[in-house]
Amino acid sequence: EHIDQIEVKNLADALGQLHEAGFQTIGLDSEGPAELEKTFDGQKIALVLGAEGKGLRQKTRETVTALARLDMPGAIHSLNVSNAAAVSLYAARKFLANSE
Repeated sequence: EHIDQIEVKNLADALGQLHEAGFQTIGLDSEGPAELEKTFDGQKIALVLGAEGKGLRQKTRETVTALARLDMPGAIHSLNVSNAAAVSLYAARKFLANSE
């Protein structure tokens, strides 16, 4: 499968446009209040990941519709952004496949 790629100048504006188009925007945060798998709601999902080390900016945290964490076993509480993207995309795909 292929996913269209776009470049945005202002993330908050882009998130607003996604909300208007019916997307649930989920920001990944190691301190998020809910597990990612329990956060999905609907067929249109946009995952938002922050910068390596710093995570999501405060404005982004305030703009997404939900904050979620990837629960990790043991002492590891966060992954680097590429691994977090892979795990979260897999979880989203699994959710969407099960809700068809």
